[in-house]
Amino acid sequence: MRDATYPAIRAVTTLDHDPAEAALALARLDGLSALRALAAGELPPPPFAVLLGFEIVEVQEGRVVFAVEPGPQHYNPIGSVHGGLAATLVDSATGCAVHSTLPAGVGYTTTDLQVRYVRGITRDTGRVRCEGTVVHRGRTIATAEARVTAGDRLLAHGTAGVLILPPAARTGSTAPPGSASG
Repeated sequence: MRDATYPAIRAVTTLDHDPAEAALALARLDGLSALRALAAGELPPPPFAVLLGFEIVEVQEGRVVFAVEPGPQHYNPIGSVHGGLAATLVDSATGCAVHSTLPAGVGYTTTDLQVRYVRGITRDTGRVRCEGTVVHRGRTIATAEARVTAGDRLLAHGTAGVLILPPAARTGSTAPPGSASG
């Protein structure tokens, strides 16, 4: 039961684009070009990135760097930034590092994620960066690792397994036009 002293907080984020249409546009590009277009603002950012304040700051084949400025909107009830922020950075950076190696129409999904927290994050931590790099890229499975840092301080690090999805395996709004699943 909610105490009337602390009313429910409601926030609405409106989008100026359809995320499903943006996903289709992204699927028409090879991964490196798609990520560079996102970083340059030529394609709209995914809604979750807007919600969390993530931005792509560097993109190379097999390497992607995200950044975020931790704020009170990222806090958990015990007075620090929720660990999910670092975990989501690791998931995003590792997945996008793999994405940067993929041809047009090929998708991916995370199969597993391991995150180790080294230091707490607060709004006083300052700008946080997460660098993801591909460790292994096979035909159907890839692995990647990421480091979450603030300056020279390691905050968290992790690894991910990534399943590479051929165009025929993609479904719904992420299926490229004319695919078997579309």
